[in-house]
Amino acid sequence: MQTCRIKNIEVGGSAPVRVMGVINCSPESFFEQSYTPCEKTFEKACELLEKGADIIDIGARSTAPDSPYISTSEEKERLSKTLKEFTGSGIAVSVDTMYPEVLSACLRYDIHCINDIHGLANDEFAKIAGDSGLPAVLMAAKKIPGDPLGFDATIDALKEIMQRAERFGITDYILDPAIGKWTHKRTLENDWELCRRFSEFSVLQRPLLAAVSRKTFIGELVNKPPQGRLPGTLAVTYNLLKEGASVVRAHDVSDTKDLIRVFEKLNRL
Repeated sequence: MQTCRIKNIEVGGSAPVRVMGVINCSPESFFEQSYTPCEKTFEKACELLEKGADIIDIGARSTAPDSPYISTSEEKERLSKTLKEFTGSGIAVSVDTMYPEVLSACLRYDIHCINDIHGLANDEFAKIAGDSGLPAVLMAAKKIPGDPLGFDATIDALKEIMQRAERFGITDYILDPAIGKWTHKRTLENDWELCRRFSEFSVLQRPLLAAVSRKTFIGELVNKPPQGRLPGTLAVTYNLLKEGASVVRAHDVSDTKDLIRVFEKLNRL
């Protein structure tokens, strides 16, 4: 497996499972309790690091279907207000955006990873990302985020993304199979299939991201709103670790870190 280095943090291979703590400075987020106002994101990041996060992933736009619209100007403003607080902090920061103009604005600050749910489908974005020299998290997408349906379409999309990455000079990256209700066409069974067959993505020889925190397919199974989905999230996450996930994107960092400690104690001698 080719590993990925975010700042000084090795991901994949023999490295420990890493935790990517989520900060949403978007009040539109599907999980209201995850919202952090821009002026409090640095404080929140320090709290997540104390709880065991290795990387802080900051987003300013909800990408759930039917989310309220915000302009790229609003997204840039939110992220700029947030990122200026991290300058010189030494915190490994990932920025979650898929718009070229937003990424360009973010690159004026001290960031260490690009989280692209569009999977480099936008050539302008891909060129900016490649020119930056930063590592990336690249999510399965053909034309829009999460549009592949089912395992076969997802692994094909990830292979195509790897070709895009090569074309734009991006060599250091993590792959995200895009589990979740990204489009209206996505079914619950599509997500469960990706979870069951997660280990098969290891053929791509890249670190894999487990990003299932409090998502719809879990909520529909247990009949709970986002606030009640933590036990289901942890159950799915444990299985994805067994299936080869190298990094976990999580709202609930402390609980996730405990889960990883238990997993590694049981499975890594």
